[in-house]
Amino acid sequence: MLTICHLFRLFKLFLSLSQQDLQGYKWVSWRVWLCRLGFVLSLGLLWIAFYWWPRFAVLVRCSSCPPALADVLILKDSSGQQSVVEVLTEEVEEGRSALFTCLQKTLLRYYLFEELRYIWVDRKGAFCRVSSLHEDWTCSKLYDFQSGLSPQEQSSRRSIYGANLINVPVKPWIRLLFEEILNPFYVFQLFGIVLWISDNYYYYATVVLLLSAVFIVYSLYETRRQSTTLHNMARLVTDVTIRRNSGAKECVSSIDLVPGDCLIIPQKGLLLPCDAVLLAGECLVDESMLTGESVPELKTPLQAGDRQYRSDTEHRHTLFSGTKIIQAKCTKSGDDGAVAVVTNTGFFTAKGHLVSSILHPQPINFRFHQDAGKFLLLLGIVAFCGSIYIFVTLYKQNATWHELIVRCLDIVTIAVPPALPLAMTAGAICAQKRLKKQGIYCIDPPRINVCGKVSLFCFDKTGTLTEGGMNVEGVIEGGPGGFSELVHDPSLLLPKPLLFSLACCHTLTLLEGQPQGDPLELKMVESTAWTLHEPEGDGNVVPATFGRHKVLALMRPPTQSRQNREIVSLSAVALVQRFPFSSGLQRMSVVTVAHGWDSAIAFMKGSPEMVISLCRPETVPAQFSSKLRKYTSEGLRVLALAYKEIDLWICVHREEVEKEMHFLGFLMMKNLLKPESAGVIDVLRNVNIRSVMVTGDNLMTAVNVAKSCKMVGSDENVIFVTATAHTDQAAPTLKFRLENQGTNPDQCPAEGDYHLAIDGKSFAALCDHFPDYLPKVLMRATIFAQMVPEQKTQLVKELQNLGYRVGMCGDGANDCGALRAADVGISLSEAEASVASPFTSKTENITCVSQLIREGRCSLVTSFSLFRYMSLYSLVQFCSVIILCTVKTTLCDFQFLYFDVILVTLLAIVMGIGDPSEELHTFRPPANLLNLPILVSLFIHTCMIILGQVAALLITTSQNWYIPLNSTVFETDNLPNMENTSVFDLSGFQYIIMAVVVTKGYPHKKPICQNWSFLLVLFIQLCLMLWLVLHPLPAFFLQLYDISDMVFKVVLVGVAAINFLICFLVEILIDCGVLNCFRRLWNRGPSKKQYKRLLPDIRFWQPLDENVIISEAEN
Repeated sequence: MLTICHLFRLFKLFLSLSQQDLQGYKWVSWRVWLCRLGFVLSLGLLWIAFYWWPRFAVLVRCSSCPPALADVLILKDSSGQQSVVEVLTEEVEEGRSALFTCLQKTLLRYYLFEELRYIWVDRKGAFCRVSSLHEDWTCSKLYDFQSGLSPQEQSSRRSIYGANLINVPVKPWIRLLFEEILNPFYVFQLFGIVLWISDNYYYYATVVLLLSAVFIVYSLYETRRQSTTLHNMARLVTDVTIRRNSGAKECVSSIDLVPGDCLIIPQKGLLLPCDAVLLAGECLVDESMLTGESVPELKTPLQAGDRQYRSDTEHRHTLFSGTKIIQAKCTKSGDDGAVAVVTNTGFFTAKGHLVSSILHPQPINFRFHQDAGKFLLLLGIVAFCGSIYIFVTLYKQNATWHELIVRCLDIVTIAVPPALPLAMTAGAICAQKRLKKQGIYCIDPPRINVCGKVSLFCFDKTGTLTEGGMNVEGVIEGGPGGFSELVHDPSLLLPKPLLFSLACCHTLTLLEGQPQGDPLELKMVESTAWTLHEPEGDGNVVPATFGRHKVLALMRPPTQSRQNREIVSLSAVALVQRFPFSSGLQRMSVVTVAHGWDSAIAFMKGSPEMVISLCRPETVPAQFSSKLRKYTSEGLRVLALAYKEIDLWICVHREEVEKEMHFLGFLMMKNLLKPESAGVIDVLRNVNIRSVMVTGDNLMTAVNVAKSCKMVGSDENVIFVTATAHTDQAAPTLKFRLENQGTNPDQCPAEGDYHLAIDGKSFAALCDHFPDYLPKVLMRATIFAQMVPEQKTQLVKELQNLGYRVGMCGDGANDCGALRAADVGISLSEAEASVASPFTSKTENITCVSQLIREGRCSLVTSFSLFRYMSLYSLVQFCSVIILCTVKTTLCDFQFLYFDVILVTLLAIVMGIGDPSEELHTFRPPANLLNLPILVSLFIHTCMIILGQVAALLITTSQNWYIPLNSTVFETDNLPNMENTSVFDLSGFQYIIMAVVVTKGYPHKKPICQNWSFLLVLFIQLCLMLWLVLHPLPAFFLQLYDISDMVFKVVLVGVAAINFLICFLVEILIDCGVLNCFRRLWNRGPSKKQYKRLLPDIRFWQPLDENVIISEAEN
């Protein structure tokens, strides 16, 4: 038996679980059978409790044990949520590969959590992700798999890794119905329906049952439709060709793929069903499904080496699941296509992780949702007090036990409205529909309310603030003697390395005869007038003049080139090796050969700082820094170019190619600001929403764009933050320098008129060595330049740690991590349903940001209004029932029905329809339901509700024509009577009054007078109530008493009018801040948000006065 001591141990175990990430449990037979008996004796209530609280079910039926022996596990994820998973077992054959030496038993123990497989590894003594078995693969190790796996090895791996399938289950209708009915909301509704039927409220119970059935059917339809849509998007099964260890090629289903399989990618391309790394050939890939970026990307073979393979750092060599390979090129004669090795399958792929994040979104830490639960608890306390009062009152009236129990439970269903959680989502649902009409698609509706609280918005630069395409502004040649004049037309350059680098240093490819690739490279090549050609056939047929090197692409000059008014004949140049651009390396390079050249020539382009670090110092002009500063400060994007001659037979590795280069010069690209950007940034600034630029571009270019789009005002200064990391020669340093000036303290700007600007290298050093300065810099920095994708994500998280609600807007290409990490991420993409971010806008400018914030504020205000209205509705009815019970009567069946369906439901529906305001305002709507204005407002309204109904009752009983009800008859048997009629009349007006009082419009919603549907319903219901008060006879089903005194009826209407005027005046005074004088008494202490606590000090912070050097002892 479960003793008190055992229950106490269970309670302590509940507390201890909060300190553990994983705890194992084993089934105890006698406990399991005892619980089954409990299911029967409790008529299924115990089973429902176990269904709602599975963790409690495990603790009751199991005993604690080591994870290695567990049948069930309780897990705690990174957000603190606890889940119950079952440990599964499967007999497998031991693999012969060294990969599986850690698996010494044929019985595989594993569990599935958020669709990811975790297996027990004896060597580690823990459950590990199955992907950890190959996470230490090196680039050279991947090349060993080119020979293919044997059927036995593949079968063994399939048992370990599972099927290569991203399967989003579409649950059967019966199961969906079962899960929906067991939702606490519907269980509470069912409890109420049974209670009302037992109390003879047949009509009311029937209508509520029908309405619940309609909502269930609609919910089932929407759930099934969304599941089917996601299932079709995620599931991909196709036939692929793999290479066996025998050398034979075999066509298999993609479901059977495992990590290590050698995949043959046909030249016509395919939709990739797994993650794979490219080892031979080239692939043109459309990754728009994952990133929202519509420009195809060229993938090149991975370079062998002892470094550990990681898909994020080797992005340009990795083919991701769900992406479409448009075409593939082979490199050897007889090959059917490119060669790749599978690295991840199923939910461990990039697409699988994104789908899993949709199925299991991280809980939103939003104050509104947290306070809603506390407020429901408060209503529960009110219901408990009401139940006690009802019990005492009826007990004194000698009511039967059946009446006592039914009435006490009935008051709970009245005080705690079950529709309250649904009312909280109504605003977001309406906003989602409006956003869809504006071309903004949302895959996470709860985040719409969060949009209303955004306090800081990060923007990518290229493709977001500025146009995606670029125009060549010109080139400038540089060397030991200095820089030449700017040449605006690169096609006029002499046939020297600078011209060849512009024509050849790219990763463009042909698709149906048209060049495809990076828009910047397309413009660069177009400016030279050279044309791209690709070898015919299998890519091995190469002219002898190119030394029979394998040619990836051929660049042909114009038939006749004109340089300095002379006709020059140029030879074609062949690209035989490509090292694609990497955001981490900040550069790309190619190896070329041509007829007449003595050796191969390597060309490199990239960020100027990176390129000169790889160039021979004597080839870099002394004016390098000044020239770079000049052009970047004009808003130009500057790329540096370099070259060197190499021996192609010796030097083929990237590390050897990209060193000791000769500096060539600069390529300047003009990136125009989108016409909408400045206006949106100005709007955000005016409403106190910080705008921050996060870009991979040069710092000076970013500063220029920030000034152009009004992130930095014309009268504001920019201070550069320079941080250096620890080296063998120097300690970490942190310096602040005014733009274009030194660090003279006399030049220090006044309070509040400066912005900080920092690049990625300094940001990394700041985070590592100067954590005390990090919050200060984050709060004053507006420009973050030369940031790699991982740093963008880190920046968003650091800003969130300060307490900001962070939004992020980007094109999805290099911003996916930041978009998903932000509280509100919006991707500018033509895709209707991209999984790159919670929001996707088909409008390719940032106007969607202001639209999203307006809709978020409108949704949040609507949710607040509906929540307050549903709470006040329950309090109005609660007071009516309490007052009528005191005088031995109650509301009849149709009266409840009239209030709940005709009045409240219709009003709640039209309240959520209001559109957002056309303009954003300086203050954000509150998200705290338990703040002083809300609580005072609800308290005063509740007092007015009670006073109004009591006044109506007292006025009625004071009339000389008043006839007391029959004291020997109780509740509905006493109907109709004067007490019931007076309370019914006034409470009916109160439902309408509260809808008007709490429906807030301006400034975040359009004024209530523009919500025509709400006004129409309001007018009809007001007329209906006046009719019921003045001439109740036709409504005989409401069982109202026909009081002939017209003066009395007018007095009742007058009481309702006074009730409205007082409540409306109170609401206006509270909105105007009349309670501000009490804020000192309501001492909330310091803000929980760090940035608000630091704000007073940051306002007076003068960074130019500070230059920090960490001593060796501190370091």
